[in-house]
Amino acid sequence: MELSLSNSSSFRFRRYDFVPRLHSFSRLGSFHTFSSNKSISVRRPLIWRQPRLLRIKAQTAIDGNSSDDFIIEDVPHLTYFLPDLPSYTNPLKRSQAYAIVKKTFVNPEDMVAKEIIVQKDSPRGIHFRRAGPREKVFFTPEEVRACIVTCGGLCPGINTVIREIVCGLKNMYGVDDVLGIQGGYSGFYSKNTLNLTTKVVNDIHKRGGTFLQTSRGGHDTKKIVDNIQDRGINQVYIIGGDGTQKGAAAIYKEVEKRGIKVAVAGIPKTIDNDIAVIDKSFGFDTAVEEAQRAINAAHVEAESVENGVGIVKLMGRYSGFIAMLATLGNRDVDCCLIPESPFYLEGPGGLYEYVEQQLKENRHVLIVLAEGAGQEYVAQSMQAFQEKDASGNRLLLDVGLWLTQHIKDHFTNVRKMTINMKYIGSIGDYDCINIDMAPEISLHRTFTIQKQRYYEILAVTNENPTYMIRAIPSNASDNIYCTLLAQSAVHGAMAGFTGFTVGPVNSRHAYIPINRVTETTNTVNITGRMWARLLASTNQPSFVHHCQTVREKVDKQTIDAINNMQINSI
Repeated sequence: MELSLSNSSSFRFRRYDFVPRLHSFSRLGSFHTFSSNKSISVRRPLIWRQPRLLRIKAQTAIDGNSSDDFIIEDVPHLTYFLPDLPSYTNPLKRSQAYAIVKKTFVNPEDMVAKEIIVQKDSPRGIHFRRAGPREKVFFTPEEVRACIVTCGGLCPGINTVIREIVCGLKNMYGVDDVLGIQGGYSGFYSKNTLNLTTKVVNDIHKRGGTFLQTSRGGHDTKKIVDNIQDRGINQVYIIGGDGTQKGAAAIYKEVEKRGIKVAVAGIPKTIDNDIAVIDKSFGFDTAVEEAQRAINAAHVEAESVENGVGIVKLMGRYSGFIAMLATLGNRDVDCCLIPESPFYLEGPGGLYEYVEQQLKENRHVLIVLAEGAGQEYVAQSMQAFQEKDASGNRLLLDVGLWLTQHIKDHFTNVRKMTINMKYIGSIGDYDCINIDMAPEISLHRTFTIQKQRYYEILAVTNENPTYMIRAIPSNASDNIYCTLLAQSAVHGAMAGFTGFTVGPVNSRHAYIPINRVTETTNTVNITGRMWARLLASTNQPSFVHHCQTVREKVDKQTIDAINNMQINSI
């Protein structure tokens, strides 16, 4: 549907006008104060039940031709399918804490820009609705029965989010009835629940893991929504990663289809920081900080022996953000290997050459490795098959052990050098090792692939940074961040928004359509400035020259520029 309005010189958004007879505006936002000669087009999506895409295009004749696009990717509201829903005055208006705030409520016209680096004549681009308390809410404290569920892998800060949702509902809105769904999505229909009060959750932020327990998979949309209806739940807070948020979107669609008053709010979670749109995922800062312990230990071990080679494997299935930021924050790392930048071992500019160079210059070398790096090499050498977990994630082979083996074999058998290997990493999904590989220790091993896990017969200790960094409590920075996420989700649900996820966009918290954070994965840009900073810091090979996979990711202009400089590292 295309609607043209031509009238005034300025325009601004007004709060949702949910008058049923004004459907063309009620579901897209209403406008007033028009003057001058600006042409404004408002386009509805063909299917109005999907998250709204509000596109406003203002055209002003300047030198004959100029245009400015302002796009809002909006989130659904309960009144989209319950148009007669009553609203109420927000209890925060009477809150002693918020009485000191000059502007208690977020202006309904406030939007958060997806891109803040723009040129003079560039379009204004995509915007999201700013998160925060609204003047009107669509729930009374007495009618709210909320529930919280955590799904997927662990991450520092989950317990803080749980705590702050409970405390936010109680302390800001007077809600007393909050349920905790135990064991992930399957907990909805297995009747595993806890009654959550501020007293129950008072100190859970000091613990790692999740107070409510978690699981992968187990999502049955109809069973879950049946259970939500049976229990009289009308606010659902879902904490989890990509697959979990897709499940949240499915729950919202089923709720809308049934026409029931249930607000569905997602809080995105992944320790890998690979969620699209938002600035950063919670727990990531804690993970990077904790990774320093393992890196520092490996550095001490490597520099304390002759020709010491330290290898530390960190989390990062598809995205190498933890490894990259941990390397930049540490400054002792000589080489960082991530999934986005495939590496090669032999030949000019290869890893073997670089390790030998570092050993000659510094008598030790320290390598940080993301768990998803080099998987194609490991699979080939082990003739392994692709397995997936219950969430659909590819199960990873241990690239750390593979790389340790190959470096050891190359320098012992080919270069005839004595080296001391120090590896801190993991075996499979749950076991952990700290290998001290002295030259006299035989490295012949037996690998077995069985029940989605593989084991290496070797020494096992309790140190495993790959999983250690996700099982600890969040640090102060992440605690603050988790509080903002939880409170933003509570404000959104109380204000009647649904089918949304929340997160910071350019340092301002916003309500984002769930599909926007699940349609793609955030990865390290190997032609961007941050990766260039890492290459400059470590002086490691860029692997651009001889690795075809990397060359395919780098544009020809960049490759030509590097070749003209005749260098093998940046």
